[in-house]
Amino acid sequence: MIGVLYLQGQIESENRFRLNVLAENIASALVNHRLQRSLREQTIRDPLTGLFNRRYMEETLKLEIARASRAGTPLSLVMCDVDHFKRFNDEFGHDAGDAVLQVVAAEMRSRFRDGDVVCRFGGEEFTIIAPGTTADALAGRVEVVRRAIAELTIRHGSRSLGSTSMSFGIATWSPTMARDGSTLIQAADMALYQSKREGRNRATISLIAA
Repeated sequence: MIGVLYLQGQIESENRFRLNVLAENIASALVNHRLQRSLREQTIRDPLTGLFNRRYMEETLKLEIARASRAGTPLSLVMCDVDHFKRFNDEFGHDAGDAVLQVVAAEMRSRFRDGDVVCRFGGEEFTIIAPGTTADALAGRVEVVRRAIAELTIRHGSRSLGSTSMSFGIATWSPTMARDGSTLIQAADMALYQSKREGRNRATISLIAA
């Protein structure tokens, strides 16, 4: 059931026919609206993790940069990925690798703020758009997420896959960066690879200054 149309009082047969037609038209419009919303969700969501996909991330990042530029408010971005992810696929199979991604995605979705946009960038890599916050302020939130993920024991069916960890790179947008978000993504990505080089399972703030 989508909804209820309640009418009170005596209704003549002719008006009853018109009201039936009206009710059917309203129901059809609601069904179409729900279908359109469902189809839109399919185009902006990653089917495996339920997170927003890369296309949505890129569009949203441009919009948030424009808002931050107009309002003079900070905007930060996190690039992160699962450390040694290939071993899950190699040792347990790709279904187990998918299970790791789903668990990690659910943990990130529950730990970041409602206003943060958590996306799957591709493969085992994820992106978080954090409006209204600097990299330094965001680092504390990222550290909470990093510790929570490192403490997870991941299972696939009856098998234990063990634990995992993630590395993070954080950057804040500045007016000197490209308005399409590409420079910000690159800055966060460089910070992520610094975390990898320094031993993984850590977060690094980009040194690219505003």
